[in-house]
Amino acid sequence: MASQLFKQQAYIDGRWIDSPNGEVQEIFNPATGEKIGTVPMLGSDETRQAIDAAEAAQKEWAARTAQDRSSVLRRWFELMVDNADELARILTMEQGKPLAEAKGEIMYAASFVEWFAEEGKRIYGDIIPTHKPDARLVVIKQPIGVVAAITPWNFPTAMITRKCAPAMAAGCPFIVKPAPDTPYSALALAVLAEEAGVPAGIFNVVTGDAIAIGGELTGNDKVRKLSFTGSTNIGKLLMRQCADTVKKVSLELGGNAPFIVFDDADLDAAVAGALASKYRNAGQTCVCTNRFLIQDGIYDQFVEKLTAAVNGLKVGNGMDEGVTQGPMINAAAVEKIEDHLSDAVSKGATITTGGKRHDLGGSFFEPTVICNVTTEMKVAREETFGPLAPIFRFSTEEEAIAMGNDTEFGLAAYVYTKDLGRAWRTGEGLDYGMVGINEGIISTTVAPFGGVKQSGIGREGSKYGIDDYVEIKYMMMGGI
Repeated sequence: MASQLFKQQAYIDGRWIDSPNGEVQEIFNPATGEKIGTVPMLGSDETRQAIDAAEAAQKEWAARTAQDRSSVLRRWFELMVDNADELARILTMEQGKPLAEAKGEIMYAASFVEWFAEEGKRIYGDIIPTHKPDARLVVIKQPIGVVAAITPWNFPTAMITRKCAPAMAAGCPFIVKPAPDTPYSALALAVLAEEAGVPAGIFNVVTGDAIAIGGELTGNDKVRKLSFTGSTNIGKLLMRQCADTVKKVSLELGGNAPFIVFDDADLDAAVAGALASKYRNAGQTCVCTNRFLIQDGIYDQFVEKLTAAVNGLKVGNGMDEGVTQGPMINAAAVEKIEDHLSDAVSKGATITTGGKRHDLGGSFFEPTVICNVTTEMKVAREETFGPLAPIFRFSTEEEAIAMGNDTEFGLAAYVYTKDLGRAWRTGEGLDYGMVGINEGIISTTVAPFGGVKQSGIGREGSKYGIDDYVEIKYMMMGGI
C-alpha cells in the first residue's frame, strides 16, 4: 500500500525499528484474504527498551506546562483530521469495517485527542482547611508514570487515543501493544505523532509476541499503569500479572448487553436503534446488543420489523460503495456465531433471516435474526460478538430488569420506553456502567465509558477519564 502513513516497522523511542532476528508477522485483509504486509515480531527485550525510553523521557515531558503539552496534542488532533481519509482506508483494509464506519472511527478517535488536550489544563488540586493554626494542607495531582496499553482489533484507532490522550495530557509516556490483526492503524498514529512534535519516548508502538510483550509490560516495575480493552478472561490474566508490582489498572472487558423494548415504546425508533446497536461493525463492538428483550404485546411486530430492516443491510468488502456490513475479523469469529446459532436452533429458536455464512465466502456472515429464544441457550449467557440478534420475550417491568441483570457482565444496556418513570426505574435498576434510554449508540467523548461487575474497572473519556493517569499527593506545610 503506497502511503506515507503505512508503516511496517515498530516505533520505539522515536525510531522505526525491525526485529533483531528479522522475524515478522504477516497481516491479512479480512475481506479479501490477501496479505497486506508484515510487522516485526518483537519480544520482551524490545519491550523493555521501550519502557526504559519512556521512563527516561517522562521527566522532561511532565515538566512542560500543561499548555505546552496541549499544543502538541492539538497539533496531533489536527493531523488526524487532515489525514482522516487515509487513516480510514488503512483501518478498513486491516479490520474490514465499511469505509464510512472507519471514517467515523477516525473522527471519534481524534476527538479524544482534542478533548484531553484541553482537559490536561484542568488537572486541579485542593487546599484543605487546616486542623492546626500553623499548618497548611495542600493536595496536588501528578502524572502516574509510564503507562502501558494493550488494545483490541475492533476499534484499532479509537481504543488507542482514548487511552494515550489522557495519559500524555497528564504528563505520562505511553507504550501500546496493538492487536495482532490490526497493527497498521497504531503505526499510522505514530507517524502523525512524530510529525506533531511528540518527543521521542512519549508514544511507542510495540508489535509482536503478545505473551512476551504483555509479560514485560505487566511485570516491569517501571510501568505504573496498565490499560486494557478486550475479553474478560484476558483482563483477569493481566490483572493477576499486574498484582506483583501493584500497578494501577483500567480494564474495559466483555459485555452481554440487553436491549429492552416496552410495549409503549416508539417501535420504529427502537428498530432503528437496534439496527445501529447490533449490526455496527458487524456486531463486533463491546457495547453492541447481545440480547433483545421485547415485551409480549409488541414481540411479533418487533421481530417482523427488525427482520425487514436487517434484510436491507448490504454485506461486502468495506471498501465498496454502499456496503453496511463487512467481514468478521477471522474464521474463529465465524465459528463462534455458528456455534451460538446451532445451539439456539437445537433448543427451539427460529431463524427469521440469515443464519449461515455469506455467499461471498471467507469470513463473511449473513446478518441474522432469531426469535423464540430462551435463557437456556448460549446466546443468553455468552457474548456472540457478531451479527446475530436473539430476541427474548418478557411480560413485566420487573421481569425485564431481572433478565437484563442475569449476567456476570455489566457494560452497556439499552431501554426503549415513552414512560418517564419507567425510564428512570429501569435506568437505575439495570446493573450496568452505561444505559442508553431511547438511544442505540451511546459512545461519546464527553461521557464516561466503562462497566461494572466483570465488565471492567475504571472509566475512559469525559472529565473523569484523566483521573486514572494521575496520582493524588498530599503535602502538609508546618511551622507557618
